[in-house]
Amino acid sequence: MSQIISIANQKGGVGKSTTAQALGAGLFLKGYKSLLIDLDPQGNTTYTTRTGSTGSTTYELLTNKAKAKDMIIKTDEGDVIPAGRNLSRADLEITTTGKEYRLREALDPIREDYDFIIIDTPPALGILTVNALAASDFVIIPAQADIYSLQGIGQLIETMDAIKKYCNRDLQLQGILLTRHNSRTILSKDMTDMIEETAKELNTFVYKSMIREATAIKEAQANRQTIFKYAPKSNVSDDYTAFINELIEKGELNNGKKEF
Repeated sequence: MSQIISIANQKGGVGKSTTAQALGAGLFLKGYKSLLIDLDPQGNTTYTTRTGSTGSTTYELLTNKAKAKDMIIKTDEGDVIPAGRNLSRADLEITTTGKEYRLREALDPIREDYDFIIIDTPPALGILTVNALAASDFVIIPAQADIYSLQGIGQLIETMDAIKKYCNRDLQLQGILLTRHNSRTILSKDMTDMIEETAKELNTFVYKSMIREATAIKEAQANRQTIFKYAPKSNVSDDYTAFINELIEKGELNNGKKEF
């Protein structure tokens, strides 16, 4: 069975989509079978991976209008299920009993086909994020070393606690990944210390690998490529590679499930 990992943070602009894309592509390049799911109405992952089309999207997946196996798009950096703009209507349209389990049920038939399924969630705690968390084994929180990210972590943890109580008792916070990081500023150092203390209180950790601020990320997005393809020798490519290696090495966190 695959490991399902949601990349989540209520705060936008923290590199959530970039991290989801890098994780999916990086694992695929290491020989793992990976599936990247875009559950964000903004569709940044869909845009970058060039998988947008007139075909079925995660909206059809959640509304039971299409099956997961029929909408998977294969790329040279892993498989993708794209998002559609109609996802923005999800909170209004997905209202029936069992609405929290739509994604989990849709993914069950394909879980054995992958080692990892990575979900890019929207920067909001609505039905889309709830579906992602209810379907996931782990959550990774990308965050910047600032006070708003710290608030976003707290809000997401409250949502996770509710999900664990009512929908998915096995959900685990895998770790916090610092992104757009600048270790040279005093403020960043102070906020990093605060986030690390928060992680300890939550019985989790901050990854040793930190993703540095880099123009190469924006350039890669503009060229609709992952950082590994656009700038494979850049510092930020090295940072994401180190993060993925660290994630794989922490396979003991899976509580007896298939090791990473």
